[in-house]
Formats: sequence, C-alpha cells, structure tokens
Amino acid sequence: MVALTHPATRPFKVLGIQQIAIGGTDKMRLQKLWVDLLGLEVTGTFKSERENVDEDICSLGVGPFKVEVDLMQPLNIDKKPAVHTTPLNHVGLWIDDLPAAVTWLSAQGLRFAPGGIRQGAAGFDICFVHPKGNDELPIGGEGVLIELVQAPAEVVNAFAALAAAHLN
Repeated sequence: MVALTHPATRPFKVLGIQQIAIGGTDKMRLQKLWVDLLGLEVTGTFKSERENVDEDICSLGVGPFKVEVDLMQPLNIDKKPAVHTTPLNHVGLWIDDLPAAVTWLSAQGLRFAPGGIRQGAAGFDICFVHPKGNDELPIGGEGVLIELVQAPAEVVNAFAALAAAHLN
C-alpha cells in the first residue's frame, strides 16, 4: 500500500466541475432532451476513432463558471471504449496545475487510464483517472471515470476571486 502524503502538501487544487459526459446509442435522442427541451447550446463536435466517440459539446452557464455537457454516442457500438454503456459516462474536474496533479496523485497510488496527458475534445489538456485501482496502483475512481482538465488562466483566476470573496 502506498503511504499517503498529507493533503496540505497537495501541489494543486480542484476548482470545480468542468464537465459531465452523457452517453447513449443515439446522440440525437440525447439532444432532444438536453438541447431542444433544456436549452443547452451546442458549441462544438468531436469525433475520434481512438476514443470510439462521436460527441456534441454543449454548455450551460456563462464565463469561467460555464459547465460543459458532452452528449456522446459510440462510432462503433461493438468497440471499446463503450461510451454508451454507462449513461453518465464521466465527470470532469477543473484542475489548476494538471502536470503537478498527475505527478502527485500517481505518487499517492492513483491509477490513471492509458493515454497520459493529452488534448481533449474541447481543446484543454486532459487525462483520466481509471475507474478501478489494481495491485500496483490501488486507488481508482471506484467505478467512476474521472477526467482531470487543465483549467485556463481565466478559470483559475475566477475561482481564486470567488474564494477570496468568501474569505472577506
């Protein structure tokens, strides 16, 4: 078992929810609810053979507190990753220093999914916490895929200003 470092030495902050990703076999059905009925705006699309995904990137909210909602369907229903098999596919968290977070969390025994830090669908650097730990790296998402997303400066600054306002 990996010995945990005291949280006060954590070299990064989780700032807030960056995204949720919802999977299904037909993203048009997802759009009916999320876009047509609930009014989310489609801000982009992303297709990746490697990730087996065809997704619409939607948003709710404004400015640095905007939350991305990805509506995803598999390109090939018989291939992995199966983005449709869990309706709530993953949760994305804004991180103020992604490389520091990955280094520190790895040292704590957190297992990451293959692929490392890379550019995600919305253009931010991302990586994924594996849903399950293993013998070598015993800590995982306990069944939940978690995406860590490098927050841009305006998001880091907005969360810092919000935190400062609550201290006063």
